[in-house]
Formats: sequence, C-alpha cells, structure tokens
Amino acid sequence: MAPLTSSRQPRKQRKALFNAPLHKRQKLMSAPLSPELREKYGIRNLPVRKGDTVRVMRGTWAGHEGKVVRVDLKRMRIYIDGVTIRKADGTPRFYPIHPSKVMIISLDTSDKRRMAIIERRQKAKKALTESQPPVQAEESG
Repeated sequence: MAPLTSSRQPRKQRKALFNAPLHKRQKLMSAPLSPELREKYGIRNLPVRKGDTVRVMRGTWAGHEGKVVRVDLKRMRIYIDGVTIRKADGTPRFYPIHPSKVMIISLDTSDKRRMAIIERRQKAKKALTESQPPVQAEESG
C-alpha cells in the first residue's frame, strides 16, 4: 500500500489517517493472526472482516473472544459479539474496539476474493524469501 503521505511530521500523519478515504481505511483495519493461523497461512496480519472470530488482547475487554458483528470504517472500530456495555436506560450496546487491539483466531473464508488475497500474499512472501541470500552464521574464534 502506498503511504498516505510522504511527510514525517506527526500532525500530518495523524491528519492523513483521519482524512483517509474508505478504500485505504480498509487496509488500516488490519489485525495480527494467531500463531496457529500464521503457521497455516504464512502471513502475519489481515484486515478484519465481519464474521471473523477475534480475541481482544488489550484494554478492559482483554481475553474476550467473539465474532465480529460490524466493521465501522468511518470510526476505525470493530464491534464484537459479547463485548457490550449497558446504556443508562439499561439497553445493551456493542463497545467499539480498535482492530490493532485484537488478534484474529478464526477467519471467515467464505469469500473467494479474500482467499485470493491470502494466496497472493503467500506467493509474494515466498518470492521475497527466495530472492534473499541465506544468512550465514559468523565463526567465533
């Protein structure tokens, strides 16, 4: 993905994040994969989608697991089944969580386009590792 800006100034980086178009926000909504999924697919992270099962890793809700019921690109938050708070009138509502604070533990693989993305990234990683020379250990002595 091309960078949002070429500036290194924090205020411009933040402004670029807040003003990013929705198609770029989708990639910013990525979360790391669990070690088992990392081993299976050979990639480290993927954008979170509705239907994925995630585990909250940080904050008050750390340790909770559930399915993603909604992805809000505008607010850059996801809503997870079981992560709810009570409003003043007693009705429950989902608590918004940033996707960087969760880990994907089960993927929704029903979408063939998503599987194509995973395969493409696997090939890219494989090509990258093949093009790099092997690291040799230094001899001590």
